[in-house]
Amino acid sequence: MMNRRDALARVALLMGGAVIGADYFLTGCSPASTDKDKAQTKDTANAKPKDVLNPEQTAYLNEVADTILPATKTPGAKAANVGAFMNVMVRDCYTPADQEIFTKGLTELEAASQKMNGKGFLASTPAQRTALLTALNAEQKSYAKTKTPEQPNHYFRMVKELTLLGFFTSEVGATQALRYLPVPGKYDGNYPYKKGDRAWATT
Repeated sequence: MMNRRDALARVALLMGGAVIGADYFLTGCSPASTDKDKAQTKDTANAKPKDVLNPEQTAYLNEVADTILPATKTPGAKAANVGAFMNVMVRDCYTPADQEIFTKGLTELEAASQKMNGKGFLASTPAQRTALLTALNAEQKSYAKTKTPEQPNHYFRMVKELTLLGFFTSEVGATQALRYLPVPGKYDGNYPYKKGDRAWATT
């Protein structure tokens, strides 16, 4: 599968900026870790981290992600269980402030769906879901243009980043949406390319 650094670089290119939580994703560390945390007892240190998202929210995010990356000739984001990936990323790689923005964002997304379509996201048609997320994407892009470092991140940017990152680093994304070579051979800078060829998942 695509390694973390390559996946982050690809998502950053697609999003036009740094990926939120990228440093922690690369190191595998939790942003909440402190010297005090490290000094805790072994039992506490080995305790399973508490999830930020519940199963219903994870399933909801799978539907949102599948609207962003729907199945075509290859599986979509839902097939890669991107919602579960988001839960781990938000839990382990986001600061408490960003965790709060992300979870509140789900409520905001649902409210936006009610306002635009007169129904919740899950009850909306595929076309209505797409129209909503297109509007939210335009909103986050506009916000990013004037955002200062002190201002909070936009929740939909987080959702979109994690959708892309989760998909590109999944087995489904790497082996079916991208071209995959389990044991790469020699580098060939003159490898033939045909229009429409999928990108390589490994380098």
